[in-house]
Amino acid sequence: MIDLVTLGETMVLFVPVETGSIKYVYQFNKQIGGAESNVAIGLSRLGIKTGWISKLGKDGFGDYIESFIRGEGVDVSQVKRDEQHPTGVFFKERRELGESKVYYYRKGSAASFINENDLDENYISQAKYLHLTGITPGLSESCCEAVYKAIEIAKKHDLKIIFDPNIRLKVWNNKDKMINILLDLIKKSDIVLPGLSEAKILINEDDKDKILDRFLNLGPEIVVLKMGEKGAYLGTKDKRVLVPGFQVPKIIDPIGAGDAFAAGFITGLTKRYELEESVKLGNACGAFALTVKGDVESLPSWDELKEFVGNSPELNR
Repeated sequence: MIDLVTLGETMVLFVPVETGSIKYVYQFNKQIGGAESNVAIGLSRLGIKTGWISKLGKDGFGDYIESFIRGEGVDVSQVKRDEQHPTGVFFKERRELGESKVYYYRKGSAASFINENDLDENYISQAKYLHLTGITPGLSESCCEAVYKAIEIAKKHDLKIIFDPNIRLKVWNNKDKMINILLDLIKKSDIVLPGLSEAKILINEDDKDKILDRFLNLGPEIVVLKMGEKGAYLGTKDKRVLVPGFQVPKIIDPIGAGDAFAAGFITGLTKRYELEESVKLGNACGAFALTVKGDVESLPSWDELKEFVGNSPELNR
């Protein structure tokens, strides 16, 4: 039995050993990166059973990704290998001053050819949650169709749909099309996890209460607005609560914090904690993600997470 199923692309990630312009960096560490698999791995480390649906090239990079994710306890039985198209790769650029950058080499990747036929209804139906992001529908028309098919299956079998907009402007060719599709996916979701910057893009709003109003009016039962170091703002039709974040003395790598938040929050939902306690777990996991280079290397175990949040009674039930 699987608690959560997710769908999306994972690539090989090359992280520079040194900071500075990628033009002058000569050594990289090989890791993996993909929003959906980040969440699946984060959940697995916290004791939640997860499955990841994707496509990889039939190449060494694909072997590496599949082996790594399987090794983290995620079910990869629904991952298909494509002999015609390669596994995608991307590079991070780390800077002490200014914003770090990400360079994608994913066009024509195996995962961009995911389609409806890659979905096994019986497999998805066994889960409690379907996790999706706004990255997958931007990869190709067939990927977008697969996302909508996954939602159709989830609704048929009463899965809760969790959607993280996870906006990647480099993935989409048309910004207006992106906004229309992502807002439509929000309407079809039960739980939505946007960031402040994403709300600004999607609904041109930066007031936290107005953001919750707008998103909740689209249909979700729960909206959690991620607000960085301030924490996260939880909204339902009955309550609004700002759950404070955790201070991180030194931020090493901010990329992946949103996925870590999702893993912690969904863990709380799965363990049937109160919503505020679940958001607290999300904030804690997000803090962990800031402390190490790479998307998944810093994600905590359940024991580490309990210790970090103070071993509260709620977490020891």
